Order: sequence, then C-alpha cells, then structure tokens
Amino acid sequence: MSTTTAGTTTLTDKQQRILHYLRENGATKTYFKSRLIGDELGLTAKEVGTNMTAIADGNFDVEVEKWGYSSSTTWKVSA
Repeated sequence: MSTTTAGTTTLTDKQQRILHYLRENGATKTYFKSRLIGDELGLTAKEVGTNMTAIADGNFDVEVEKWGYSSSTTWKVSA
C-alpha cells in the first residue's frame, strides 16, 4: 500500500512511518542512526536505510543526508 505525499512523491507505509518519526523528533535532534530508528519503529536497520533513500530523494519538509557509517548508518536530518 502507498500514499501520495508532497506532490507526486509516493511513499510506502514504512517510509511514511519513518518520515513521521523524523518530523516528530527532528526538532530536538539532528543525527539519527538507522539501528535506533529501527528499534523505535520495529524495523531492521537495513529496512530503515533502504527506505530512508526515498525520503532523502523526495521533496518533504525535512532534509535527510547520509552522514556516517560507524556501527549503523547515521543520517543528518534538518526539519
């Protein structure tokens, strides 16, 4: 199942959950590890990383940039 968000960008349910998580936590935090996002959302770090690319490439109210790779991919998020 997918939903259209921000114009023509279509996100899956997992991607929508990750985007919602980033919107909720982006105001107080800048860096997020895939592993920790996954722990919060019941996903694996690999699932988060795979789905984060769609959010990073999309046109949303948060900017996502791959930042580091130690012990789990780290993402820089600007809300």
